[in-house]
Amino acid sequence: MAEGAAIADSADPGGENTVSGRLKAAVVAPIMAMRLRYLPLLMVYFAYGALGLVGIAESFWIKQALTMTPADLAGLGVWLTLPWTIKMVFGQIVDSVPLFGSQRRVYVFAGAALVAAGLLILAGAAGGWFPDYGLDVLYIAAKLAIVIGIVLQDVVADAMSTEVVDRELPDGTPRPKKDIVHDLGMVQVLGRLALSFGIFAVAGLGGLLAQYYSYQSVFLLGLAIPVLSVTGALLVRLEKVPIRPIDWRILGGGAAFGMVVAGLGLGGVPYSQELIFLLSMAVVVAMLFRVVDALDADAKRKIFYAAIIIFVFRATPGVGEGYRWFTIDGLGFDEAFFGTLAQIGAALAMLGIWLLADTITRRPVAIVLLWLTVLYTILSLPNVALVYRLDEWTQAMFGFGARTIALIDTAAESPFAQLSMIPMLTLIAIHAPAGRRATWFALMASLMNLALVAGQLQTKYLNLAFAVDRGQYGELPLLIVTAVLIGFFVPLAVILLFGRRAT
Repeated sequence: MAEGAAIADSADPGGENTVSGRLKAAVVAPIMAMRLRYLPLLMVYFAYGALGLVGIAESFWIKQALTMTPADLAGLGVWLTLPWTIKMVFGQIVDSVPLFGSQRRVYVFAGAALVAAGLLILAGAAGGWFPDYGLDVLYIAAKLAIVIGIVLQDVVADAMSTEVVDRELPDGTPRPKKDIVHDLGMVQVLGRLALSFGIFAVAGLGGLLAQYYSYQSVFLLGLAIPVLSVTGALLVRLEKVPIRPIDWRILGGGAAFGMVVAGLGLGGVPYSQELIFLLSMAVVVAMLFRVVDALDADAKRKIFYAAIIIFVFRATPGVGEGYRWFTIDGLGFDEAFFGTLAQIGAALAMLGIWLLADTITRRPVAIVLLWLTVLYTILSLPNVALVYRLDEWTQAMFGFGARTIALIDTAAESPFAQLSMIPMLTLIAIHAPAGRRATWFALMASLMNLALVAGQLQTKYLNLAFAVDRGQYGELPLLIVTAVLIGFFVPLAVILLFGRRAT
């Protein structure tokens, strides 16, 4: 075998078996995969990323104007993640209930309207338009509207990402399955690239706007973003979508689940978030078992174990807003510098996806996440160094301090943030059943987003155990070290346990 490989390399020194050949293939792959008919869909993903225009202004406004602690914000993050866990309700509606004769475009319009409403509420809160309402309440209402709008658009975009791929050749004959599978995977890659390019396009600008203009003005400028997704929806061309009968076990069950969630949240039930998480897991898993009935046993096995690995990988806790506040108060990072960090991170993330995505789509999920787990841990070390103020030593010894360390960390870390989902998205796209693609994507996405709920819950627990608040950062080092250790050892154990079964 080794001899045959050597012969192949010598016979094709400039081909794909050489390092330069593989690099060239990686650079060219997204370009070769691009089709003009994909562009309107990619505009929807781009708009999602471009919402980062208001992100830095929002973070600084939260610190200055609201009363919520990092633990409170982590708890709010649980509630704001929950709409993603009932995507199956939106998916079933999009698949089965045409709105004004449309199963796709009108729903994108509705999502854009909700995002615009949320941005207007944020602008009003920052500008004092609603003096009779508390700022914390207005912020929660705005974020809920924005999240629901994004979820609705994302459901439609997921479905369209499988429908823009041609199933037939120009003469009407079926395309080879391997070509369809590759195109489905590359559309997911292009979607991640479009989202990353949206983040890149506004990252630095968002920091500058937040520093030199009022937060109210920045939120109003954000209203341009929903227009992009509406434009994409108007231009997109899809295959004819069959209207499926409503599956009331999915729609009814999901709607009932949503009402229970609202009741628990509004009723102030003790441990409501934990109860909702357990209920969500039960509902989503039960619905998934129903949807995957038509798949063969091998596909079920791969999806099952891959889902476990990705779930645990995504369920690791974060540090919370306390670390950002520490960098503002303790390290002197301002809005413009956060914009610089975001710009560098977005650029390198896009480059990383561009160069690595084609390789990742051909690698097992477990292998990809094993390397990402190790890399994430290594790349978390500069943050640990900063909370222990190692920057003071580097400044004295080598002449560079906190900002340089933050720049290096962002430059090294950023390419990996979007890569972890590409293998799973490809696997989902391959097995998406015709006529039920929105429901299928929504259910799998709901499961993956429940992992984020688990991560937010753990973030809340850590912030309760290690209390951090504005100007009170004494326990931040223990908080970040604990989060890093959990983020390394728990995914590693699950990957080693189930990795082979997901291959």
